[in-house]
Amino acid sequence: MDFLEAKEMQVGLAIAVLAVVATAAYFYSSKKTKVGSIDHENFKEFKLVKRTQLSHNVAKFRFALPTPTSVLGLPIGQHISCRGKDSQGEEVIKPYTPTTLDTDVGYFELVIKMYPQGRMSHHFREMREGDYLPVRGPKGRFRYQPGQVRAFGMLAGGSGITPMFQVARAILENPKDMTQVHLIYANVTYDDILLKEEIDGLATNYPDRFHVYYVLNQPPEEWTGGVGFVSKEMIQTHCPAPASDIKILRCGPPPMNKAMAGHLDALGYSSEMQFQF
Repeated sequence: MDFLEAKEMQVGLAIAVLAVVATAAYFYSSKKTKVGSIDHENFKEFKLVKRTQLSHNVAKFRFALPTPTSVLGLPIGQHISCRGKDSQGEEVIKPYTPTTLDTDVGYFELVIKMYPQGRMSHHFREMREGDYLPVRGPKGRFRYQPGQVRAFGMLAGGSGITPMFQVARAILENPKDMTQVHLIYANVTYDDILLKEEIDGLATNYPDRFHVYYVLNQPPEEWTGGVGFVSKEMIQTHCPAPASDIKILRCGPPPMNKAMAGHLDALGYSSEMQFQF
């Protein structure tokens, strides 16, 4: 019996050691897959694997990461710098915020509105599947931790929706984050609304935590959203009131950012309650 018991103890110890090794290997490999694919100092190239034209001047670009389990490594609310060439062949660098998160493994996506005179717009207009985009990052002053505020108000204009969408997705897709999100999104026409299907999907899937109010300067007939420019009254109605546990984010064209800063100041939002991307 003593011999058998000793053997059983040896077998049990061996199984325990193997379990510990296997667990360590699992966590090590999991940690490895979470290493970001971008470099803060140097540009790295990523292959364009799919280009989807969303409208006459908007396209979605999907870029492959090094492996199917790689992540971009971009903190929530931050952006990347993309390098290209303008119509004169001169180098241009511009910041963009992906619409994907690190839960989207193996790739990242950019939704780009290409303006006629935009220098980087020219580069994206000319990009074809199989081309490579030099990217550096992460960049940005915004730091987000789940639950750091009770609610966010978001004031977005045009392509300024991309950092808002990224932050909103990260909040809403985290079942432990109960932060409320109130978005006011302004555009000129209905066709200018970027990511509308995805935004409406958030409103449908998270009706108790996400609210969106669209504003158009030139609305179609039977439009039920806001009309004109974003006003103080719209902010009062659709954003959380000034409080120490809320924050208002804004991102849009410079004239809009300036106007929104004035509205927020007049409504009593302190500088600590505001952040501009």
